[in-house]
Order: sequence, then structure tokens, then C-alpha cells
Amino acid sequence: MPASPSTARAINDRLALHLLQQEGPLTAGQLKQLTGLSRPTVADLVERLTVAGLIAVVGESGEQRRGPNARLYGIVADRAHLAALDVRTESVSVLVSDLLGGVLAEASVPIGGDTGTGPAVEQAVLLVERAAKEAGADRLHTVGIGAPGLIDPTTGELRDSAGLPEWHRRLIAALQERLPARVIVENETNLAALAEQREGVARDRDTFVLLWLGHGTGAAVVLDGALRRGASGGTGEIGFLPVPGTATLPSATDCEGGFHSLAGAAAIVELAEKHGWSAGPAAPELPAAVLVRGAVAAVVQGGRSGPADDHGAGRAGGFLDALADRLAIGAASVAALLDPGCVVLGGEVGQAGGDALATRVAQRLVRLSPLATEVRASTLGGGAVLRGALLTARDGAQEELFTLPHGR
Repeated sequence: MPASPSTARAINDRLALHLLQQEGPLTAGQLKQLTGLSRPTVADLVERLTVAGLIAVVGESGEQRRGPNARLYGIVADRAHLAALDVRTESVSVLVSDLLGGVLAEASVPIGGDTGTGPAVEQAVLLVERAAKEAGADRLHTVGIGAPGLIDPTTGELRDSAGLPEWHRRLIAALQERLPARVIVENETNLAALAEQREGVARDRDTFVLLWLGHGTGAAVVLDGALRRGASGGTGEIGFLPVPGTATLPSATDCEGGFHSLAGAAAIVELAEKHGWSAGPAAPELPAAVLVRGAVAAVVQGGRSGPADDHGAGRAGGFLDALADRLAIGAASVAALLDPGCVVLGGEVGQAGGDALATRVAQRLVRLSPLATEVRASTLGGGAVLRGALLTARDGAQEELFTLPHGR
């Protein structure tokens, strides 16, 4: 059946807004050309979106033509302000942006393990409030939050997970109480996968798995372009995966003995020590990432300068080989279950290892699995969580603001 006039207007408005977001400011003539709509229809939607405060004249086209230059229309970026949070075990990072995702303010605060729940929550909330003030935002429209742990697929709330600080859950509730904003919570690894899919190394993939390698381990599964969360929100809890090479088995409340024991940050530091590899401190970066990045640099430098041992490249190479052996176990497990065709090594460690580590894992994966699986290194690293949280907040805000009431 043909669309009703109101439905057609809604479709046309969303199409025009999508083009303005994707292409930047456009003239009415360019909108007509890109949408295929008639000139009167484009004129109507431009007037409608202008009255709604969603678009405005932002300049004039520079085309050489008779008469006045055509007006350029763009989305009103300050129509709404957004915030994104990356909540870690011992820190919180926040950025505030406009409706188009332009970053206006960024900040972070460490939260020590001995900080009480109340003070930790207050530090984090004040961080958000200060960042919003610095960005010139009177109020926040939508807040996207990335946090470790399980997100209840029914309520959208962060579940009480063993091993995670209580202030995480309290922070979510405090933000919902103190900010006149919509709050969206998502697992940190899922947000990292979203960022890699939209802005990172997986932009050409509809199906892939992100293997998160940071303080802990995790995985995010994207199949046919859609993020898969599972029945209880636990898809990708690969830290609990029983694997060879550990002294025990994981339990329902502790991932020690699972893949986490092979590829978590503490395990990587121990592995480096075992191979005689060390690197200078580079606080506040994750020590495991510092070790991996230094090892890659040493191998490259050793290959250029002569005998490997003179530069410690032998020890560094041994460390990277052993780490690749471990990571290949997790990648092979993912490949056997999902056949994603692509595994992204994400997080701070994945980015630090770069192509050198990804290539080593791919070589081992060929021997472990009959399924062709490409291995790529993250281009966003630990920053992917914050980017994913911002994308989620932006999508949520635009979904609401770009949906105009249309009469019959």
C-alpha cells in the first residue's frame, strides 16, 4: 500500500537529516538531487525542519552563478548536548559533545580501590557535571555509558556482578537521579565493537568478533551487522571460557582459570617476566600494553640493526610468540562456534600489538582451525569504549529528535 502523506513526510525528513549528517551542509538543490524529491517537496521539508529547530542556514554555496548564492542548510549541532562515559574498575572518563558528535569537553578521574562507594560515586558525578559546564551545556539530552559486566537485556540495567565495585551500579542510579537526561548503559566490549564497526578497523565487515584485551578479557559478537547480546546479556564473556594451560577451572563467580588467566593484563605481565622481557614505566597506560608495544618495537628495531639479542629482540619476540599462542586459543574457540571470518584484537593490548601481534595470532589460527579467519588489530584501542558510548548516545538522541510529529 502507498504510504500516507504523514508517513511520506516522516520518511523524507529522516532522509534529508541523514544526508545532512553524512554529507555536511547542503543547499536545497543538492538535497533535491540526492533525495530525488521534487523541488516543492524539498522546500516543504526544509521549512518544516527549520521551524522544528533541527536545521538552519549556516552559510552560502560558493558556486559561481547569476543572482544570490544558494543558502546552505546544516543540522543545528547545539540542539542537544550528549555525554559519554567509560567506567573502569579504577577510573571514569567522560566526554561531552554536540548533537553531531563534535567533542566539546573531555575529562577523567582515577578512583582508587580503597575509595568508598559514596565518595566514588560523587567523584564520578561531579566529573560529568564539570565537563558539561565546560562544554557550555545547560543540560544533557542523552548519556551513553560503557561499563564492565552484564547488562540485563530486559531492564537495560547493569547487573550485580562478582568482582566489580559496588559504585558502578550506584553511579548509574545517581546519574539517572541527578541529570535530567536519558541514560543508556551498555557493556564496554559491545560499545568497543560498535566503534570499530562504525569508525575503526571493522568498517567493511558485517560479521566479526572483537576480542577485548585490556585489564580483563571479553568478546563482542556482531553477526550480519547486528550486535548479539544473548538471552541474559552474557554473549562474549570469554574470560570464563575453560582453556588448556591454566591450573584450575573457572567458576560461576570467578573467571580465574578461564581464558582470563591466559590473556588478562596481569597474566600478560607475568608472561613477559617469564621471557625476561621488561619495559620502563609509562603511567598511566596499562602496563601490559606498555610491554607489548615495547616488544613490538624491539623486534622491529632488532630486525633492522643486526643481531637480535643486542636489542633484546630475541626475548621480545619470544614473549610475543607466547602471547600469540594464548590468544590463538581464544580466537580458535570463537571461530569454531561462530565462523565470523574476522577477529579484531581490541583494547589497549590489541592496539599496542598492532599488525605484528595480529599476524602471529593469524598464523597460529591457520593451524588450529579449518575456518578461514582474518585477524586484525584495533585502530581505536581502549578509546573505543568512549567512542562507542558517544555513538550510542548520539543515535538515541537523534532517534528522538529527528522524529517530528506529522499530522495527517
